[in-house]
Amino acid sequence: MDVRARAAGGARGGRGRQRGDALKANPTSRAYTRLYGNISGLLLPNEPLSRYTTLRVGGPAKLLVVADTLHDLSLTLDVCASEGVAWSIIGKGSNILVSDEGFDGVMIQLGADFRKIKRVPDGLQAGGGVALPVLVQAAVREELRGLAFAVGIPGTIGGAIAGNAGAYGSAVGDLIGSVTLYGPYGKLRHCNRSELRFGYRSSSTGTDDIIVEALFQLHPGDPAEIRGEMERHFKKRKTTQPTGFPSAGSVFKNPDRPAGLLIEQAGLKGASIGDARVSERHANFIINTGNARAEEIFSLIRMVRQRVEEVHGVQLEPEIRMIGSFETDRSDVGTSFSG
Repeated sequence: MDVRARAAGGARGGRGRQRGDALKANPTSRAYTRLYGNISGLLLPNEPLSRYTTLRVGGPAKLLVVADTLHDLSLTLDVCASEGVAWSIIGKGSNILVSDEGFDGVMIQLGADFRKIKRVPDGLQAGGGVALPVLVQAAVREELRGLAFAVGIPGTIGGAIAGNAGAYGSAVGDLIGSVTLYGPYGKLRHCNRSELRFGYRSSSTGTDDIIVEALFQLHPGDPAEIRGEMERHFKKRKTTQPTGFPSAGSVFKNPDRPAGLLIEQAGLKGASIGDARVSERHANFIINTGNARAEEIFSLIRMVRQRVEEVHGVQLEPEIRMIGSFETDRSDVGTSFSG
């Protein structure tokens, strides 16, 4: 069983002791020791990140912390800073590719206190750890319109805001009234809509800012119309996107033309490396058809990008975030890395 250490210091099994002992030999050992018994969330040493990504690939994080409270989050980041340990944040694991070697640091997931939704006069107040599909269903129950476009989009509120997730001509940033960020040096910062900038799959939130809460400005609507719009979007998503295999969502941002069309015109539908394959249904999706390795997916991304540039003279910019170390030359992928 997994090590599930809490502030109360619950009992651990034999395998848990082995996983905990393994930390003694790596740079996160002091961080683990300082956090153990001092946070209310979970501590999971050497946790396979394939369990947390929608591609179902990725090696272990040296330590995964589920921060249930603001105190948990603050202490974890303080410890990482003082011990010189790298950290990253993971939501529902969409739009990321974790290397086969995993992440040599602390991976943070927002837990209980960040997964709450509250009805407020202006709409819905939601924690950064709330899954976007859960927020969509909450809006339906409250008979609030505006989020129907997001049905079927995976991920959490935090990731959706940071990347301004969208579909069918609408985007999350269109609905944001305010955002609360936990930033560098342990400061909470409340930003009104006027202080935020949203672009195509981007926002002005900093790379070290963690979105802990957001106000979605939603308005009352007819329940039947809301459900009808959701059903139309859901059916379209099912018929145009691969749903039978693990994927990370759209791999590339759209330039002046749809990336999927450029990839298809380059003759790459169905192209594969190992069990990683360009979807025949939508060419801007790479699917895991069985036991794909992260390196195979990474290499396929690189191959697609190079081929599209050869055929169209267009450099595709990846929408997914790479975490960890990859053997293939990173310079040909054209995106930033964590870890």
